[in-house]
This record gives sequence, structure tokens and C-alpha cells, in this order.
Amino acid sequence: MSNDFRSKSKNICGKRHFVYGLPEINKGIIESAQNIANPGCFATAIQLAMFPLVANDHNEDFYVTGITGSTGAGQSLSPTSHFSWRTNNIQAYKTLTHQHIDEILESCQQVSPDGESPNFHFVPWRGDFAKGIFVSAQTKSKLTLEDIKDLYNTFYTNAAFVTVTDQPIHLKQVVNTNKCLIQVEKSGDQVVIHSVIDNLVKGASGQAVQNMNLMFGLDEKTGLHLKASAF
Repeated sequence: MSNDFRSKSKNICGKRHFVYGLPEINKGIIESAQNIANPGCFATAIQLAMFPLVANDHNEDFYVTGITGSTGAGQSLSPTSHFSWRTNNIQAYKTLTHQHIDEILESCQQVSPDGESPNFHFVPWRGDFAKGIFVSAQTKSKLTLEDIKDLYNTFYTNAAFVTVTDQPIHLKQVVNTNKCLIQVEKSGDQVVIHSVIDNLVKGASGQAVQNMNLMFGLDEKTGLHLKASAF
């Protein structure tokens, strides 16, 4: 897939021009950028799950659930970030109000042929593990499963770290790596797209390194040949 989507980079921090640093849609403009806004972790996993359908003029609602580990709780200490609270526990939080929602909607407008984002409903969860994000995005489609898989494989043909697979996916396949794995399932007219990333790597520092590589003319995989915790 070419990386020539309309730029939605923001003028923030005074006169500095920031490019949204998601290489799967903005690789070309990242290569010539001076300032990068690194995407959020949930935003990365969810956008990569949605983009191929949105870019195909899909306008049905998306209903998304996603679970993140304790390292996805930010830098400040909180009662729900402690392992004593996390152990054998799970909780929904920021239901339908998560801070990454606007970020996701804006990028969907960027890749959509008509510049419109589909309605998007997101329920995030806190999980009983340290690293990783697992997202499931559900929507309606009249396309066959094979046609949908073709959309995803075509969209990510040139994506260095995104792999579409027919096999069930799990967190240990991506933890400690800059990879995103995607699996698509369909029953009747209901499509579910599963997406997994490491929230601290592809969802944060690894993506920052990938962007830095592009900015400095390096191979975008430089420094990111990492092994998952299960391989």
C-alpha cells in the first residue's frame, strides 16, 4: 500500500509542525519530517486493525474492546497499576471515553476515501499481565472473509512490522518486539479483526525508533530485529 494518504499532521507546540508518526500510513511524510508526534499504544493497535476496511470506504460502526497490561497505565503511580491489585483481576475503565478515541477518528478520516470516519465505540480493559495489548474490533460487512483478508494483505504489503495471519494470535507472539499481528474472522455479516502489539515497543519506544530510522534515511528495521517472548 502506498503511503500517500492526506497528511493530517498538526501544528502544535508553537510554530513547530508535527507529523503523526504512524509509518503504515505516513511513511513518506515521516521521511522528510522535523518533528514527530508518536502515536498512542491503544491507538496504534486499533488503527492497524481498522485501516484496511476504512480505506475501502467501509462506513459501518466499529465496536472495539481492548485489554492492556500494567505497563500501559502511564508514568504516575495509581492503585490500579500495582501488581497486588492486578493479580487475578480485570477491570473496564474509561468506557467509551478513552483519550485515544479522537486520535483514532482523525487518522480514520485521513485514510477514508470520503474523509469521514465511521462511528467508533471503544471499551478498554486493565489486564493481569505486564506488557502487551490485545484488541478485537467488530463490525458488519457484506464482503466475504477471503475478500477482507485480501484487503488486509494488500494494505500491509509494504508494512515492515505488520503481519496478517490466518492462525489465532496471542500476546507472547509480539511482546518484546515492534511487530503487530492481525487476524480476521467472520460469522454471517459480522467481522472481527484481532490485533496484538507490545504497548511499550510498537506502542511506544519501538515505534519512535522506527520513525527515527525513517527520518535519518536508515532501514526502518534498524535496531528493531527483536525476538518475541514466544517464537
